[in-house]
Parts: sequence; C-alpha cells; structure tokens
Amino acid sequence: MSIELRHLRSFLAIAEEGSVTRAAARLHLTQPAVSRTLAAVEKHLGTRLVDRSTHHLALTAEGRIFRDKAAAAVAAFDEALDPTRLRRWPLRLGHAWSALGPFTTPLLRRWEREQPQTPLELLRIDDRTAGLARGEVDAAVLRGQVETPGLVTELLFMEPRVAAVTSDGPLAVKDELTLSDLAAGPVLVNPVSGITTLALWPEEERPVSAVTVTNTDDWLAAIAAGRGAGVSVVSTAEMHPHPGVTYRPLPDAPPVPVLLAHRVGPQHPALPALRDMARELTRQD
Repeated sequence: MSIELRHLRSFLAIAEEGSVTRAAARLHLTQPAVSRTLAAVEKHLGTRLVDRSTHHLALTAEGRIFRDKAAAAVAAFDEALDPTRLRRWPLRLGHAWSALGPFTTPLLRRWEREQPQTPLELLRIDDRTAGLARGEVDAAVLRGQVETPGLVTELLFMEPRVAAVTSDGPLAVKDELTLSDLAAGPVLVNPVSGITTLALWPEEERPVSAVTVTNTDDWLAAIAAGRGAGVSVVSTAEMHPHPGVTYRPLPDAPPVPVLLAHRVGPQHPALPALRDMARELTRQD
C-alpha cells in the first residue's frame, strides 16, 4: 500500500488532537477508518508513531520526528496549489521574537530595493524553530542552540543578554545586574520559543522557582505585574519596550548565537540572496 497525502493529514490530525476519536470527528471520518490509516502509515515506516500504552495518546520519539516531516510535506503541497501565490512567490522568513533586532528594518528596506520581484514576508511564530520545521516558512531567524533534525543553520552574530525586571522593583535601580541578583525570586521561562532555562545559572545559584509563559507578550505582562524577572537579549529591549519593564545589561551571562536557518532539501530560489544580504548586514568586523 502506498502512502498518500490523506494519510499524512490523518496522522497530523491525530497528533494535534491527541485522540483518534477527535481526529476522526475533525476529518469527518469514522474512528475505525482513521485507526486503519494510522496503522497503514506505521506499517509502511516499520515503526510505531503513537504510544497507546497510557490513557492519553502520545507520540513516540519517531512519531514526533515524523510529525514535523509530515507537516512540512503537507504545507509544501498546499503552498504549491495556492493560486494566490502563482504570480508572486513570497519568501517567508520566520522568527519567534525580535527577528534580526536592529538589522531587521535595514534588511526589509534593502530587500524591497534589490528584490522587488519577490516579497519578503516576516512572520512571527511562537515555536522553537519559528515554523521552519513544520514547513510554515522558508527560512527563520533562530536564537540559541538548534538541535531539530533536518535543519541547516548559519551563525550571523552573537547577541548579549539582558535582564528584564519590574520597573518599580528594587532591581530596576541598578545600572547592571548579575545572574545571582535574579536568583532570589521567580524567573519567567518560555519553553515554547524562549532560550532561557534554569540551567543558565550555576547549580548552586539557581533561582528558587520558575513561572512558565508561552509567548513574548505574556512574558512582558508577567514581568510588569511583578511575577518574576526574565532573561533575554538586547534586541528584545530595543524591539519590545514596555512601561512596566526595565531592561538591564547582564554581563555575566553568555551571549546568544543568532542563526539563519533553512530546511535540508529544495529551497526557495531567493534564499541565497537572503543569506548573502543577512551576512552583509550583520557582519561585525
């Protein structure tokens, strides 16, 4: 039996819904039909994609990898058949927050001048790979170490870190802060798209607790409300000012690599031009 696009869509529905029953309802199919489709995909690949040993359906490690590949394949298919994109093929550049920081506007303006035939779409996607692994974008600006299979990355520059604290709190009066200054209170952590974890601190100085958020807007709101402090990069301070948040240099924290990434395999024809332009604009002699 050959695997078709419908098999991928069924598997993705299962992965997103976390249930064969809900996936079947979403696809307007019967539960047995969706179960047979899943079994056919697993048989074709020779591995289990879904763990059925618990009360809640969960993807196996192989299932998570296949989910990303299947999502990219479906997105590429839908993109190819979108009639609105036949005349002009935009280059989609994803980012989770702050894009290229101070280089963002120069990049967009220069692209408009030099590549007017190819629109450059800047898309903020709250995801560790800014939508790249799922095929939602053609390239992405990523921060921190990237271990997602199937991606190629290139270092553009290293970015210093900053602390973000409540503007009317005691830490805001200091000119600069240290990691130990932040360890006494909760720290805001974004496991969806952020780069800061408690592992940033030495084991003996780790913060007493962490508060989880899922995007930059909630991160800022929580800091302004006094729920904890955050750690980010200087571009965040420049591109996300907030009246209730004060940013301070954090010189004892290691800088963050800023990467340009794309998927292995076929690429948008304008990607080399984007790569060259990003290199030139961010070059630090």
